[in-house]
Amino acid sequence: MNIGYACLVVGVPDTNFKNCILKNVSEARLKDLITHNLKSLENIIDYNISNNIKLFRISSDLIPFGSSPINVIPWQELFFSQLQRIGEKIKRSDMRVSMHPGQYTVLNSPNSEVVERAIDDLIYHTRVLDSLEVGTEHKIVLHIGGIYNDKQLAIKRFVSHFKELDDTVKQRIVLENDDRLYNIADVLEIGTLLNTPVVFDNLHNEINPCNKQMSDTYWINECKKTWRQKDGEQKVHYSQQEPLKKPGSHSNTIRINEFIDFYETIERKDIDIMLEVKDKNLSAIKCINCTSNRGIKALELEWSKYKYTVLEKSPSDYLEIRSLLKDKSSYPVTYFYNIIENALQKPEKIGNSINALQHVWGYFKDIASEKEKESFIKKVKNYQQGKATVTSIKNSLRKMAVKYEQTYLLDSYYFDI
Repeated sequence: MNIGYACLVVGVPDTNFKNCILKNVSEARLKDLITHNLKSLENIIDYNISNNIKLFRISSDLIPFGSSPINVIPWQELFFSQLQRIGEKIKRSDMRVSMHPGQYTVLNSPNSEVVERAIDDLIYHTRVLDSLEVGTEHKIVLHIGGIYNDKQLAIKRFVSHFKELDDTVKQRIVLENDDRLYNIADVLEIGTLLNTPVVFDNLHNEINPCNKQMSDTYWINECKKTWRQKDGEQKVHYSQQEPLKKPGSHSNTIRINEFIDFYETIERKDIDIMLEVKDKNLSAIKCINCTSNRGIKALELEWSKYKYTVLEKSPSDYLEIRSLLKDKSSYPVTYFYNIIENALQKPEKIGNSINALQHVWGYFKDIASEKEKESFIKKVKNYQQGKATVTSIKNSLRKMAVKYEQTYLLDSYYFDI
């Protein structure tokens, strides 16, 4: 079983993706953007390899205007060596990648122009994966689309347009249930008809169920029947509802107890789980650590990244984790993350925030200039008086961490969560 995340990385430098608006598009600009984005992707792949993350969704924004006629540069040829190098890293590490076109890629629209753009977008996504030279187990996830006042007719259009796709595109596609229109039974019927794998999304099924009496495990096992050997391991999407937000809003982090319940209920390991969550790789590492015994050093590494954020939120939880990790023969992984989750939910308190700021400032107090020292003291005072935010002070400390090459701080999550 592999557990992964989608598109972006939290707390890892040089992994952002850039784009531009239509009026600023030029050949030179597109080349610069693609160069930057491919470097970011390679950095993400390197990060995944170093953290043994073997499931990842590549952002559709990799090639700006990749499916638009406005992008006429032969990016597959111009960036062949970079794409091949990234693809080799993916294959050597046994990583599985995927892509997921956005909401405007609608194959069953009654508007022929919308369908043509959808086909172009699917071709673009296929070209990205083909350029990486990865096998057909590396997939493109697609929703069925709209209903347009006649669901059965919309399904017929989808089937018809799908059958017209090039085989290189069809062999990449997997179909997913959505949270409004096409429930898992609908998608299973379509997938079975088209001999196309189906991805089960648990939160979508919770919001848009076919039969509330049927468990997630039942539907996962039904979807398993649509996966063939050439498609690789079955994939599911897993997410949790963020409390107090509209239905379908992904949680900020994966609540580990809920995930473990889901994981243990499946009772199968021949499955890949794509997490859809705001904190991305952080939740992926959490879930991987909790489903495999990586040893106390894995938790110590995690603690080095979380410690100042926990201190900022809850000094008592900070001390509890320090005590917890003293036993080097143990692996209290779920309890460890429960404490962190508990801490991160606590509201901001000025005293706690300043305490953490002072701890982080300790890395600079002997190397900072007098001007920087005076500036820090003034900013903390302004924060105490309600004239500044803790975020603004943390941003200035991040800049100092870069300036003075404090990699321990830069590798932590203190500036990011």
